[in-house]
Amino acid sequence: MVQQAKILVVDDELFFRHLYRDLLEDAGYSVVVCTNGDEAVRLLESEPFDLVLSDIVMPGRSGIDVLRFAKGMPSPPDVVMVTGCASLDSAIESLKNGARDYLVKPFNPEELKHLIATCLEQRRLLAENAHLKRQITLFQAGQTLSSLIDLECLVPQSLEALMRELGSDSGFSFTLAEDEATYLTGLKKIHADHAEQLIELLLPEFYQAGGVVQPSTQCAQRLHSLNKTREQIWMLPLRDGDVLKGGLLISDAVCHDTDFSLADLRYLCDQIALGFANASRYRNAQQLMYSDDLTGLYNHRYLQIALNQEMMRSQRYGLKFSLLFMDLDRFKEINDQHGHLAGSAALQEVGRLMRGCVRDVDTLFRFGGDEFAALLVETDLRAARVVAERIRGLIAKHIFLKNDNTPSQVTVSIGISTFPDDATTQERLLDLADQAMYIGKSSRNSICSAGEINGPR
Repeated sequence: MVQQAKILVVDDELFFRHLYRDLLEDAGYSVVVCTNGDEAVRLLESEPFDLVLSDIVMPGRSGIDVLRFAKGMPSPPDVVMVTGCASLDSAIESLKNGARDYLVKPFNPEELKHLIATCLEQRRLLAENAHLKRQITLFQAGQTLSSLIDLECLVPQSLEALMRELGSDSGFSFTLAEDEATYLTGLKKIHADHAEQLIELLLPEFYQAGGVVQPSTQCAQRLHSLNKTREQIWMLPLRDGDVLKGGLLISDAVCHDTDFSLADLRYLCDQIALGFANASRYRNAQQLMYSDDLTGLYNHRYLQIALNQEMMRSQRYGLKFSLLFMDLDRFKEINDQHGHLAGSAALQEVGRLMRGCVRDVDTLFRFGGDEFAALLVETDLRAARVVAERIRGLIAKHIFLKNDNTPSQVTVSIGISTFPDDATTQERLLDLADQAMYIGKSSRNSICSAGEINGPR
């Protein structure tokens, strides 16, 4: 059913108020009448109108004043001004201030009805056109988000798009680790402590939600203690298959805007969820391609990619980084004495030990067999030696295979090369680290740098 257009009539003459009401109600419109500009402004502040029909000359606030007030509203109604024959200059002034049209007294009743019908039809067409443009923009944004396969791009862009759709400048994104610990990944005009309190309160509802939702009424009281209402908040869970991986939360949403559409919001969120699922599958495939099945470290294929990326970053910002090549000493003895399953278990232990020796920003690799590598970002030779010594010492004193009642020990030889001090090409950097490692193998359980290949500098 088409909603009935609502018209505000403003005129200080009783005859014209009755005439306008009778003609417009007969044409099927909802009509509210008032006698002066002050009353008209109060009505405009308290309820929405599609059109205002106002006399220009009135005691107190004039029709021009009513027009200016109406056009300054967030969702302004159209305004048609009525003037006497001697006030055409005022009518022209009305058009300059944004009036849709004007009518000259005396007028033909059919002229009035035609003018009002034309104004309202133009308003409807403009509203439909604006909504169509908005839907096209939303469709394009949704298609872009659903096609992104880089999670580092998808999540912040999705947060921004959802905030725009909900008229908010406040929100955040978070990820969920395997142990269900939550980590904030993006904050927009909200304090981290406040975001963490919201996650703690609303995380159970993220698990239950099938799509974009608002908090349940059960959370209303606790949200009030955080100076929030449930109507201000929208939540979108992000899943990889059936597994919750994180979410987006929009705070301070403004959904009473006339342009807000729940169907549009759901469409956008469906595209974000689709994009997240696709990006997660792509990342999973990448991890399978670039991960070592045994240790969970990166493999030699990813070493080439990581080296290239770090070299470009270091060149751009004038930074150094170091590469460690590591080979386990006498590891073959474990395989010979206890079998290859024991050797595989020992390699897994080596991987776990190495993880505890480097920072989160550093990258570990199993290069192949019993050879490992480490990429240490923003690290010169001196700092790289500290890390290498930490690894060497930890492996040397560790008792491997204790739980299998076959206690064993191994040591490690480590070679170091540093960019750009030792080399400025990827191939040369790899070669120098490899050479330094093999020099150290002659004495085992040692550390050798590229600068020591031809003797100390």
